[in-house]
Amino acid sequence: MTRKADRDQIRRQNRSIVLQALRRGGSMARIDLGQITRLSPATVTAITSDLLDQGLILSLESEEPKTPQARGRPRTLLKLNPDAAFIIGARLSVNNIDLSLVDFAGEVVRENRTKFDSAAADASSFPEILITAISNFLKEAGVQRGRVQEIGIAAQGVVETETGQVAWSPAFAGRKIPIVSPLQDAFGAQCYISNDTNMITEALHWSDPNRYSGTFAVIMLDYGVGMGLYLNNQLFSGASGTAAEFGHANHIPGGALCRCGKRGCLEAYLSDYALVRAATHLPEDTDPMTIRAGVRGLAQLLEKAASGDENALKAFHEAGRVLGYGVARVIAMIDPKRLVLTGAAMRAFSFMEKGMQDGLEEALVADLRNNFSLDVMPWNEDFIRSGLIAQSMERLDKDFLGAAERTAEDAPRRDNAEMPA
Repeated sequence: MTRKADRDQIRRQNRSIVLQALRRGGSMARIDLGQITRLSPATVTAITSDLLDQGLILSLESEEPKTPQARGRPRTLLKLNPDAAFIIGARLSVNNIDLSLVDFAGEVVRENRTKFDSAAADASSFPEILITAISNFLKEAGVQRGRVQEIGIAAQGVVETETGQVAWSPAFAGRKIPIVSPLQDAFGAQCYISNDTNMITEALHWSDPNRYSGTFAVIMLDYGVGMGLYLNNQLFSGASGTAAEFGHANHIPGGALCRCGKRGCLEAYLSDYALVRAATHLPEDTDPMTIRAGVRGLAQLLEKAASGDENALKAFHEAGRVLGYGVARVIAMIDPKRLVLTGAAMRAFSFMEKGMQDGLEEALVADLRNNFSLDVMPWNEDFIRSGLIAQSMERLDKDFLGAAERTAEDAPRRDNAEMPA
């Protein structure tokens, strides 16, 4: 039984590798698939034959011109069948629902942004808002609900993947917002929810697995402060899905007021509202909701720092020091080979870098702080969508392959049941 389970696991893994290779590289011949995946010709042939039977891939003749010495028919190329299934990726942020419709080849075929009132959205009202937004989106795209197999959700704040809820987020007025269960009931599709920074982490691994693999961490400094962790080649979200809440780890007990309602969180010293509060000498107990920050506020602060404004420069430097303390904790705990900093605030990294290095030196011995590489990335919101697509496609591949195996296993039972006694 164990040997059969092992063989089944290897077969599923190999099929997934082939699908991912076609999704990354586009149309290619079997011989090319073998070279990319390092699977044997026999294995590639067997897997692609099954996938063709399932309608998950298509066969087409190559349009490459034949050399004068070439004989026989043009070589056959294989490609993913874009109409095999669709997924929806949804990003939930303050006042916005960003939707993407993606075909089985991983191509985004439609996008839409729906506005809603974050100040009024709670557990009773938001599920219907989201269902209506997705329903209208599919109607406009001319896609029936039944063709959507996966819905991936990325949300700001504290997300519980186990319960399918957003425990807390600046995007909502209330707490414990149910997401997964209402969507599954409404659309009959598999649904998964994750923190938005986790999806950035997934996107980096998908786009460059050679660089972003093993154990690495992503810290996003933006409207809030988030973290994604990749541990031993797996995205890590903890027992309930709320792991790596870097922004709401305490920095100073009883310190500055955070948007979450607690005092002293790292976010209360690193986010956009924290930077504006510090630069304008507002009291630390000033309600973050009353501070005009955001993209415009951060841009104005950057302009002041660039012109030599001492208050702006000090705010960025001190935020960098706090970041250094936080990074030191991450390094001491998980020993990442790479740390990625991203988010809108990375436009100010040149003003924060010295403070961050000072914080690291104060908080961590040299033997530990010299063991990792630092990547500072310009902010790109497409990271979140790319991560959603990569994760949803991986789940969809497994669902299709699992369904095919169950059908194959049931076939002999049906045949035997129909044989006369």
